Amino acid sequence: MDIKEELRVAKLADVPSGELLSVDYHGVPVLLANVGGTVYAVRDECSHEEAPLSEGELEDDTSVTCPWHFSRFCLRTGAALDAPAEDPIDTYTVRVEDGEILLSGSGGAAR
Repeated sequence: MDIKEELRVAKLADVPSGELLSVDYHGVPVLLANVGGTVYAVRDECSHEEAPLSEGELEDDTSVTCPWHFSRFCLRTGAALDAPAEDPIDTYTVRVEDGEILLSGSGGAAR
């Protein structure tokens, strides 16, 4: 897996606490989720049928629910928590600096 260079993808103000935002990271759709001030980044595609997770629901327990078939994914690890999805989704490293959200990493998921 290639480690992609750090990239500024959004302002922290673009993702208020409890909100989701889809951004582009080196041509990959990535979901940003702000949970109580902590920003998580995962691939913005369900591993079941590639639904846009940014159109899903953010859960209080740091998971996101797919809008199509209601699989849930852990925002910390990318793990699929509910069927029908079985495979994890990619996660990215998030850094916030001067109100800007920066992503890095290769998009690997906990397996």
